[in-house]
Amino acid sequence: MTDPVTQPPGASATAIDPGTRIGHVHLKVAEIDRALDFYCGVLGFAVMQRFGTQAAFISAGGYHHHIGLNTWDSAGGRPPAPGTTGLFHLAILYPTRAALADALRRLDAAGIALDGASDHGVSQALYLRDPDQNGVELYWDRPPAEWPHAAAGTLAMVNQPLDLEALRGVV
Repeated sequence: MTDPVTQPPGASATAIDPGTRIGHVHLKVAEIDRALDFYCGVLGFAVMQRFGTQAAFISAGGYHHHIGLNTWDSAGGRPPAPGTTGLFHLAILYPTRAALADALRRLDAAGIALDGASDHGVSQALYLRDPDQNGVELYWDRPPAEWPHAAAGTLAMVNQPLDLEALRGVV
């Protein structure tokens, strides 16, 4: 991994605009209805547009779409085999710790198991799999003023177990 201050060979010396965001992700799924049951029925996203059994675009808060689900190359398909390249996970940022707690309670009610749960110092995260075995991270960022820093001023992220019972108690 390259030092965050040093550019890798061939990289531009001009930094990307700090306002840049990842706007949406498209996932190849085997079956639209099954994916919608998870992303809308469990997590609470809303369908913004649907194209039969081929594609659906879902969002939080009425945005045109945060997640696209499609079967264009994957209808009836199987998840990628372990040891292959591809998406590690998509990450869904919740605005508050209470909203992340609500997501955990939704997962509990739907009987969806977690792959893990971590406190990274900068964030708290839940890790799980969607019905197509895509990795999903649900997380909340602490305010930047609370992020841990090393003596040199660099971020000092950690990977500690997240107290799920304490999170379930947040309202």
